Amino acid sequence: MISRKTLQAAAAVVAVGTLTLTACSSGGGGGTKSGDKASASPSKFNEHPNIVVGTAADSQGPAKPVEGAKAGGTVKNIERDDYEHLDPAQVYSNTGSNFSLLITRGLTGYKQEGNTVKLVGDLATDTGVASDGGKTWTFKLKDGVKWETGDAITSADVKHSIERSFAPFITQGATYVQRWLTEEDYRKAYTGPYDGKHLDNVTTPDEKTIVFKFAKPHADFNYAMAMTTYGVVSQKGDTKEEYDKKPVSSGPYKIVNRVTDKSLSLERNTNWDAKTDPIRHAYPDKWNFEFGYQAIPATDKLLAADKGEDVNTMSFYSGVAGDRLQKVLDDASVKDRLVKGESPYADYYYINNKKVTDLKVRQALNYAWPHQQIRTTEGGPATGTYSTTLLNPSVAGFQDYDLFGKKEKPTGDPEKSKALLKEAGKENYKIVYAYNNTPNQQKVSVVIEDALKKAGFEVVLKPIDTKTWYDEISKVDKQFDVFWGGWGADWPNASTVLPVLFDGRLIQDGSNNYANFNDPEVNAEIDRILDLADLNEQNKAWGALDKKIMEKAALIPGIQEKFYILHGSKIGGATYDALGKIISPNDVFVKQ
Repeated sequence: MISRKTLQAAAAVVAVGTLTLTACSSGGGGGTKSGDKASASPSKFNEHPNIVVGTAADSQGPAKPVEGAKAGGTVKNIERDDYEHLDPAQVYSNTGSNFSLLITRGLTGYKQEGNTVKLVGDLATDTGVASDGGKTWTFKLKDGVKWETGDAITSADVKHSIERSFAPFITQGATYVQRWLTEEDYRKAYTGPYDGKHLDNVTTPDEKTIVFKFAKPHADFNYAMAMTTYGVVSQKGDTKEEYDKKPVSSGPYKIVNRVTDKSLSLERNTNWDAKTDPIRHAYPDKWNFEFGYQAIPATDKLLAADKGEDVNTMSFYSGVAGDRLQKVLDDASVKDRLVKGESPYADYYYINNKKVTDLKVRQALNYAWPHQQIRTTEGGPATGTYSTTLLNPSVAGFQDYDLFGKKEKPTGDPEKSKALLKEAGKENYKIVYAYNNTPNQQKVSVVIEDALKKAGFEVVLKPIDTKTWYDEISKVDKQFDVFWGGWGADWPNASTVLPVLFDGRLIQDGSNNYANFNDPEVNAEIDRILDLADLNEQNKAWGALDKKIMEKAALIPGIQEKFYILHGSKIGGATYDALGKIISPNDVFVKQ
């Protein structure tokens, strides 16, 4: 995903100890001014977790039973959008990764125990053994791990999975490991295994052993291997591009029916063995997914899910609609069916720096941005707090600051914006604002349009289909100027945020540098920080770089969201995944 130096300084500490994350701040950012209604006091939120590396014993299955859970039943899952990708190498979103837990396994993964999240061996017997100062990593596969076909999952499958991530048809997904293995432009260095060429630094001494050798230390490699992108793909069953439509399952369920954008059905994979899996319980017999539910219909359906056929209904990510949030928070009868959590993500409105090249124009956009009006439209103060930084407070390296006075003037400062546009000689500057074409974002776009017009901009609104959103915003030559995008650290350190989003040497189609931001000073500072040997010094430097990038007005920080989601009364084990801002399927069961 990024061209960078090793993460060894930060990751070495994470890999051997506990990283305690601070909870998001509450309140602030303008309080309840201009019509924002104060919310009812919600019960305690699921806060940011402690991240630890588990032992070999932690990596053994089966997963610890959930109190009161029994196997059986069918879960009905309602979501807004179908999953953009099912091929693990193409998956790089919290929604896709969460669904993939049902059908895809990797060498490592995370299991949640209360407020502690452990990195454990998933297919591997442990979280890997590092040697040669972190340049070599060795994993051994567990006995009894199989594909849905009954064939054994072997080290050859793991090697093939890594090699195919270099293939030209893999246009999404993380690219950490590809870059670490080649130490150059990985797409020029290697194009995948399909022409008979293979990576010499990924070896398989036997059917259960896989060895990775790097030119530089990568103490966080076991964290990278927990990403869905590096989940296993069957070498025998690999259909290349077609694999994205129906992958071969290594998880507890397999796909039995799919109608794109409408429905998806899963049944048990009888060749999955719970004794090999410390992460997943797989209590339900079946999962039936239905797509096309916008926020309000989904919320109304889940509000009524204490009776009738909806009692077995849930959603992984369709949060309570802003128009319904106050009603839900005030309704004591849904308390036991409401899951709440602090978001680990940062919320941005990216500015396309390739098109909006004038610093004063980008500064004017920041001053003009209507944070309070957006929050009011999305549900009021209970939905979150105003963000003024690039890093989420949960990420090591976070430092608080407010360059554009958003806490003092959360409704925007149109006069300051007009003055900046006049200084730049860019009065009535045209801005094309692209938005997810959903009912909620249609309302938000109107609020943004109104505020920007008052600040001296000409505004054109451009709706984009939700299913192709990230494909569109990751294009270099996108023909719009400002657009929303979220980001979560791939593991909780700023080195998986700032280099990923702002290293200008990464700009290409499919890159996560959505802002097309390329500043030589920032690029050089990224390299310098990644070479620092002291973790505290590195974290301090990331915080300083956060502010430096915002001084260049690369984007507009959005709302630091809170998470609210309802589920049916017969759904048990709906556990909030504090790393993914989503409901994990791992503990879900149907109450008998």
